[in-house]
Amino acid sequence: MGDPYILMLVALAVLAIVDLVVGVSNDAVNFLNSAIGSKAISVKNIMMIASLGVFFGAITSSGMMEVARKGIFNPNMFMFQDIMFIFMAVMITDILLLDIFNSLGMPTSTTVSIVFELLGAAVCISLIKISANDAHSISDIWNYINHKKAIQIINGILLSVAVAFSVGAIVQFISRLIYSFNFEKRATYINALFGGFAITAITYFIIIKGMKGTPFYSDVKHLIEGNTLLIIAGSFVAWSLISQILIKAFKINILKLIIGVGTFSLAMAFSGNDLVNFVGVPIAAWNSYQAWEASGIAADAFSMEILAEKVPSNVWLLLLAGGIMVVTLWTSSKAQNVIKTGIDLSRQGEGHEKFQPNQLSRVVVRAAMGINTGISYIIPKSTLAFIDSKFQKPIIKLPKDKTYELPAFDLIRASVNLIVAGILISIATSMKLPLSTTYVTFMVAMGTSLADRAWGRESAVYRVAGVINVVGGWFLTAITAFLAAAVIAYLISWHMVMIPVLLIVVALLIGRNTLVHRKKSKEVKKQEYIERADLITINGVIEESADHISIVATRVNKLYTNVVNDLANHDLNKLRKTDKHVAKLNDEIDGLKDGVFYFIKSLDETSVQASKFYIEVLGYLQDAAQSISYISRASYKHVNNNHKNLKKGQLKDLKAIDNKLSSLLIKISNIFQNRTFDDLDAVLIEKKELLLDVSESIEKQVARIRTDETSPKNTTLYFSVLLETKDLITALMSLLQIYEEFHLTTKQAK
Repeated sequence: MGDPYILMLVALAVLAIVDLVVGVSNDAVNFLNSAIGSKAISVKNIMMIASLGVFFGAITSSGMMEVARKGIFNPNMFMFQDIMFIFMAVMITDILLLDIFNSLGMPTSTTVSIVFELLGAAVCISLIKISANDAHSISDIWNYINHKKAIQIINGILLSVAVAFSVGAIVQFISRLIYSFNFEKRATYINALFGGFAITAITYFIIIKGMKGTPFYSDVKHLIEGNTLLIIAGSFVAWSLISQILIKAFKINILKLIIGVGTFSLAMAFSGNDLVNFVGVPIAAWNSYQAWEASGIAADAFSMEILAEKVPSNVWLLLLAGGIMVVTLWTSSKAQNVIKTGIDLSRQGEGHEKFQPNQLSRVVVRAAMGINTGISYIIPKSTLAFIDSKFQKPIIKLPKDKTYELPAFDLIRASVNLIVAGILISIATSMKLPLSTTYVTFMVAMGTSLADRAWGRESAVYRVAGVINVVGGWFLTAITAFLAAAVIAYLISWHMVMIPVLLIVVALLIGRNTLVHRKKSKEVKKQEYIERADLITINGVIEESADHISIVATRVNKLYTNVVNDLANHDLNKLRKTDKHVAKLNDEIDGLKDGVFYFIKSLDETSVQASKFYIEVLGYLQDAAQSISYISRASYKHVNNNHKNLKKGQLKDLKAIDNKLSSLLIKISNIFQNRTFDDLDAVLIEKKELLLDVSESIEKQVARIRTDETSPKNTTLYFSVLLETKDLITALMSLLQIYEEFHLTTKQAK
């Protein structure tokens, strides 16, 4: 009888390891963003500090394990079999959700997912039990669900969004008034007091409060309780003095020390709070199995009221989990992807924006601008001038090839991010509330970036859109987690054979997501934004633009051929796919045009003339992409509206044009790929013949209309395709002409 449950335990153990990997990939953003974004410490040292924090946090997480056991449902209302079904459903759902978000590069809340998965699975099993008992009604669901605790947890998670954002903004505003952006010029005693405050807050809330959930707390309880104010005051004085000595005697930058200690403490708080999200369920399942096996009672008759009792966690298991988290931290490429999202949304300077603005973000920005205008009328001008003086950013002069080394934000903001987030998470951990570390750290970072005026007129609408997308993703997580866990719990309760089936599905989906992520990562590496500073010479411009032209020519060739073939076959699905690829090409070229500002800034004085050439190249590439986009969209619309197929003569002419255009585009691609620019003359002559062929096809269609053409829709589509093909060829040839001229000019200059 025990065999299937042993197999389920093995599956849960494997799922726990996988969950740790995908969970840390998501949550690494919580404690690495500030240190990495500020570039206060080398990445290697940051990772080492964070790894130590994760290990220490793993030991302090034992008190949080109670949430997985009895925080969401009343275990005495469920049998052992029910509990195992709930736990299996939760772990399967959790891994799938987190992996999807990681692949998208979006930080989501592991706490929200685990809470709503437990809730969804427990509600499903409860309804099944109620429906099987004629004496029970739907209102009895509250006997099964620990709704008071669940509501408390959910309210705490939602409240954390507003609290974290507000506290982060207020503390950052005050810190900036004290320090301004020229913190190096502040008096040493200010740095010492700031260090005293920061490290006191960290040591008290992380170390002392964090110990409350551990088995070791009883040994020091008598020293801590009743002496709170004394400990805080003594720590503040001691750390302030230590900070002053470090600054004066050892010339140590106290802000870097705060960031180092803060990273350790936040990693510790994360591990202490979030480890329950990854291993709490499997550990609870193991405890349940031990109790059931010793009872000798049937699995569907053994009540799980034992889960309501406090059971000490195995420290070795927690440390093993911590070890897996550390290894993932060092090796996960998905973690780097999620970290980049958080840093991009809070960086001080301009750059490539990941998110596109939406109507809500525009409304929010306009409202904020209106409020700001109103405040400026109320506050005296002298006060506003004083505040503005504190927010004036210094001009940092770096060599052209070093501009990429600028941090996303300064040490002050990084310190505030870590201090505020660490304190808020530690308070929740000490109260045994599974607060969302993602919510807290992300919203603190957004609050501090807003207060620090990082969201200017150039970037605000994109940053707000990003925040809305991420926060919206959290709510989507909650809904999806609840429904998915409920469905999976129902399938498992229907028949145990669904467990291996679902596990296979999980393995296949994670494998697929991993392959897709790797493919996207390779594409990102190939896609070279002009934000970097290595394109500073004319040769660099030639190399960069030649690569763009070669790639665009190859892709336009493939897309045009696909449209012609799919139109001939009247294949709506393939036309839809082609249209998506065309849209992707247009987006990439738009991205290159968005980077022109950074490109021009990166040029050295002798290469400024190349900027006009590069702008024209991108303009012609965009014209070509827009032409193929119009052809694709018109073809898709025609077939989607179920209009008549093009006639054989029309398709024959289009195929002949496609063959010649394909030959021309292949030559263009090869010329720019191999840098054989002297062959451009031959291609320019060939293009005249192709333009004549297109003109002849237009004349043929005019003749058809006069004789046997009966479909006005076919005529509209055919003329549209031919005219846009003409524009496409013209754009490409104009591109080749300016390139040939620039190449000859460059050769003569040498």
